[in-house]
Amino acid sequence: MWRGMTTLDATGLLCPLPVLKLRKRLQALEAGACITMQADDPAARIDVPHFCAESGHELVETSEDGPVLTFVVRKNG
Repeated sequence: MWRGMTTLDATGLLCPLPVLKLRKRLQALEAGACITMQADDPAARIDVPHFCAESGHELVETSEDGPVLTFVVRKNG
């Protein structure tokens, strides 16, 4: 388990809501903490890595289970 792990269920939400909710949840975390987000919007496959690259957060892991994508993001700062 990742240090300071929290989870976010963004299944059923369409772009840009998964990334907006991820950004909001990351703001409340301390640096180094991780969040696991699940989403089933195909656009999240592009949006989440782009968001991490632009905002400086680390995309630690990405996995797929059918239509559900799981992202582990570590907050930098």
